[in-house]
Amino acid sequence: MASQFSSPASQRSGHFDPAAQPLLPGVPLPALPAQCLQLDYIRDAFQRRVSWQVEPLFAQSFVPGGAAYAAARQAAVLMPLVQRDTGLQVLFTRRADHLHDHAGQISFPGGCIEPTDAGVIDTAIRETQEEIGVARQFVQVMGVQPSLLTTTQFLMTPVIGELLPGFQLAADQSEVAEIFEVPLHVLMDPAQHRLHQLQTAWGHGRCYFSVSWQSYFIWGATAILLRNFYYFLAASAGLDTRSV
Repeated sequence: MASQFSSPASQRSGHFDPAAQPLLPGVPLPALPAQCLQLDYIRDAFQRRVSWQVEPLFAQSFVPGGAAYAAARQAAVLMPLVQRDTGLQVLFTRRADHLHDHAGQISFPGGCIEPTDAGVIDTAIRETQEEIGVARQFVQVMGVQPSLLTTTQFLMTPVIGELLPGFQLAADQSEVAEIFEVPLHVLMDPAQHRLHQLQTAWGHGRCYFSVSWQSYFIWGATAILLRNFYYFLAASAGLDTRSV
């Protein structure tokens, strides 16, 4: 599932570089305790039904109801957590460069809910198998987070799940150019979350978050979902993020 803030025409013509847009100042947020980045802790946090708030800058995009929500296409993505010897990793895909929309963007595996799907969890697991070859028996779902209404009119629900040992990857090359992992501690470090300002051709300002790791630039809807996961873990640890 591609980024929320895409501009297909400008990307094809090379006029828009999301990494080059100016930065806005951000309010410092507390670092997560190391325990928050452990599988057992994350599982327990979902079971405890932690009370938390989404990223305040995009709170309106998570408000259910209204005509925009009713008209949006329903979709789901999987945020896959992978345990490695060096710690927890998050698995991403890079969309194929030949695609008409969102070419080359970093995303989680996922897509539209089909009539035959049992719900958002079933969609996320099915799309993960179709896009990157992970069989459904190797996906252990931990929980579901709030649905995001994207500017491309998708109501996208993130499903958080662990990829169990023994899973195999096989990218659908018609959609996926690359599969890679990023350490969870990098993604959950609020000091790595950058806020950009985008001025559209219509004169309307817009902002978006990004996180970089090595040569990868993660932004838009994917970055917002990562930001939300930080807020979820911060709330689970009792950290005060209300100064934002």
